[in-house]
Amino acid sequence: MRAAPHPDAPMVEPVWFWQRIVSPHMAGLAAALAERGREVTYVAEREMSEDRARLGWRSPSLGKATLAFAPDETTVDKLVGQAPRDSIHICQGLRGNGWVGCAQTLLHSHRIRQWVVMEMIDDAGWRGQLRRLRYRALIARRKEGIDGVLAIGHATPNWLVDRGMPEDRVFPFAYFLQELDQTGRLGQEAAGNTFTFLYCGQFIVRKRVNLLLSAFHRLRQSADVALKLVGDGPLAQSLREMPGAAEAQWLGRRPLQEIPAIMAGADCLVLPSRYDGWGAVVSEALMAGTPVICSDACGAAGVVGASGTGTVFPADDPDALATAMEVAVARGRPAQAERTKLGKWARCLGAVAGARYLDYILAASRSGGEELLPPWECQAQTSEMGETDLRHV
Repeated sequence: MRAAPHPDAPMVEPVWFWQRIVSPHMAGLAAALAERGREVTYVAEREMSEDRARLGWRSPSLGKATLAFAPDETTVDKLVGQAPRDSIHICQGLRGNGWVGCAQTLLHSHRIRQWVVMEMIDDAGWRGQLRRLRYRALIARRKEGIDGVLAIGHATPNWLVDRGMPEDRVFPFAYFLQELDQTGRLGQEAAGNTFTFLYCGQFIVRKRVNLLLSAFHRLRQSADVALKLVGDGPLAQSLREMPGAAEAQWLGRRPLQEIPAIMAGADCLVLPSRYDGWGAVVSEALMAGTPVICSDACGAAGVVGASGTGTVFPADDPDALATAMEVAVARGRPAQAERTKLGKWARCLGAVAGARYLDYILAASRSGGEELLPPWECQAQTSEMGETDLRHV
């Protein structure tokens, strides 16, 4: 990885994002990049997928970025033909990405610069072995047409290099989320001694909410703890029948605008997933000043470690989850000053910091230089990474 010239040097190339939907995980980054003066176009197949809509997702604002829809090959062809020849295109994934894949082929044929943004791959079992083989073949065939990869998830950069992607074209990345107004939330410290854990997500096998309920049931025998669960899914009924489930607070699906306040009202978020490409709730919790416990199979595990709070436990060790929760309770509820400090540090995961970092990366790909660190790994570099990236202390 390489460093770029000063990040505030003029950056004139237009940037296009190619995504399947208008995702809240990427829209904030596009909007923040446009706010920095870039000409930004966001292309999506459709506004929102049905499954995301059922989860309560709503199309986010793109700010000054231009939104275009490409629901078919004809429209993709037309948009690629209209793109400036000096534009930079950031495309979702290498495979299984619908009409985005068509755009990647056309961009390559037009010799227009393209990047790939991809999250951590589920590498477990025999399916993981097949994915390793497929991606090695994909990378061998396509790497010459790719300027670089924005690798989301702590294990993704090395995984890609091991599959054959040149190391100097792989950059650690994240889902940089739109900053929310935390006035009156950051640093909130609820009354009482009850330590409150929070889960926020789907009730599906991959998320392993059953492990969380088992650990909570065990912990309740000796500690004053509560558990709030936000979400729904096919396992909801069976989870409600588990020991300890009756003592948990089942909040159901909640509107997205309510989530920050719920995050800020908890003492610790828990994400015990068998696999998560990133785990946006981790970023949301940290930005609300709430520590996190997550498995090392979550892409966001790296930022949990960098935060200096919470715990990353081995995904294949359920006892380690229970131990991590016990340790969190033993440490006590986070004080107001601790929550404020964490929330300010977590601005490094916000869209403003992400847009500045992306400008660094795009400049680095042109100029070369020294090692380039992601915002969450920067040490005392506030002046260089911008006032929204707090020092790591």
